Amino acid sequence: MLNIYFGNMPEAIYDTASYFNHTYLDSWAEDKLTKAILKDIDKAEVLGPQAVKSKALGVIPMTKISGGAKTLLLIDHMPEKVFNASTSGDNCAKWILKIADLHKEDITINLHHLMNFDPERKGKSFEFRIVNTGTIVHNMKEYVLAALPLLGEENSG
Repeated sequence: MLNIYFGNMPEAIYDTASYFNHTYLDSWAEDKLTKAILKDIDKAEVLGPQAVKSKALGVIPMTKISGGAKTLLLIDHMPEKVFNASTSGDNCAKWILKIADLHKEDITINLHHLMNFDPERKGKSFEFRIVNTGTIVHNMKEYVLAALPLLGEENSG
């Protein structure tokens, strides 16, 4: 199950780009999900363990992929760690849900904003736990009502 913790979380890894650059393994490039994420998020094709071909940037090293793609790959390949997913855009939300569905163990992410989990789901239900309160949400309405008070606390203090 996906778990989301809103606000400051000491154990969360906030600088996901740097963390990725120093922990990425070449074997990740062989993974089908990695290739699908890069194709969707960065419009890029994996050429090999150290190179991707991006429509916008041409051939670049894996360390130059977008911050959102880096965060998604970290969540997928290091599910035991907690990453700040606020470094990702809403286009990464569907991938966060997919990664959580694919893993047997729980995945926990940290957010500092209200990520939109609905655009491509078009009202379909989902399920995840908001760690701060233990609330399990199934749709955007439940999610927004449960998350906004937590974000308000962070922004007011």
